[in-house]
Amino acid sequence: MNSRIVYGPILSRRLGRSLGVDVIKNIGSKKNCNYDCIYCQLGHVENKIPGPGDARGAVTPKEVAESLQTFHKGVEDLAYITFSGTCEPTLNLSLGEIIREIRKVSEIPICIITNSSLAGRPDVRANLAESDLVVATLVSGNEETWRKIHRPAPGIKLDEVVEGLRELARKEPGPKLALEIMLLESADESPLNSTEEEIEGLIEAVKYIAPQEIEILTVSRPPAEAYIVPVAEERLREIAERFVSEFGKEKVRLVLKGKKKARSKVSHQDPEEEVYALLLRRPCTFEQTVKAQDVGPETLRPILEKLIEEGKIEEIDSGDEKYYRAK
Repeated sequence: MNSRIVYGPILSRRLGRSLGVDVIKNIGSKKNCNYDCIYCQLGHVENKIPGPGDARGAVTPKEVAESLQTFHKGVEDLAYITFSGTCEPTLNLSLGEIIREIRKVSEIPICIITNSSLAGRPDVRANLAESDLVVATLVSGNEETWRKIHRPAPGIKLDEVVEGLRELARKEPGPKLALEIMLLESADESPLNSTEEEIEGLIEAVKYIAPQEIEILTVSRPPAEAYIVPVAEERLREIAERFVSEFGKEKVRLVLKGKKKARSKVSHQDPEEEVYALLLRRPCTFEQTVKAQDVGPETLRPILEKLIEEGKIEEIDSGDEKYYRAK
C-alpha cells in the first residue's frame, strides 16, 4: 500500500466510515491549493496555485488503483471512498479516470469533497460527475465576503463557481450534490457570513444552484486565523431553521460538533502510519483520533508520543481542548 495515496479509514460526521484518497502526493506541504481559507484546519497556504497546470505530484489512475486494491478490504463497513486530503482534489485532471479505475476493483460509492473553486471548468465538472456524491463548499453569495474568507488565487470568480455548481446539480445522470455551508464568526467583531444579510444572500445562491442536500456547520478545529470562532449553536440552529423553511427538512442537515457515530471493525496494516496520515489531513483531539482510527487509548498514546518525539506532529491548544497536528 502506498499510504501517501490511500489513507486509513476516517470517521466523518457527514459520511460515516470512509476511506481517504489523496490524488496529489506531496501531502503536508500545503502547496497544492488555490485557496488560503481563513478557517482552514491545516493553516496558511503561502503559495496559492492558480490552476491544475501548476499542481505538483498528481498521482496517476494506476497508482491509485494499485494502492486501493487490497487496502479497502481491511474495513468491513465503508460507506464511501472519499477524495479530499491536504490538497484540492479537482486540481488533478485525471480524477475522472481515477474514479473509473477504482470502480473496476471496488463497488463502494465514491465521494469528492471540494472547495468548489474549479466548478466553472467543464473538464472539472466532467470529473466530478463520475462520482456518486460531491460535497462542495459555499460560504457566501457575496463576492467581497467570499474573497475575504477564501482568499483565492487570481482568476477564480464567485459567479463562475456558482454557475458551475448549478450545472453540476442539473447534470443527468450525475452525482448527488451537497453544499457545505461553512459559517463563521469573528472574535474581533468584524462581520463574516453568519449575519442576516449574508444568510439571505446564501439562501438566494442556494436556490439558484438547487443542490440535493444542504449542510449547515461551523468550525470545529483550530482555524488558520486565530480571530475565527465558531458560530454559537443557538445561532446555527436558527440559521438551519431558515434553510429548512426555504428548502424543506429532507434537504437540510445541521452538523453539530460532538455527534457520535457507531464504531466499526478495522483491520490495521500500520497503525502509526495511519494515525500520522489522519493528522496530516486534519488536526484531532486524542478522543477524536481514538474514534476515527478505531484504536484503544492504550494503543494510541505511545504512537502519539513517538510521532511527537520524531518531530512529525505537535500539540496545539484551541480553547479548552488540546489537538494533535502534523507539522
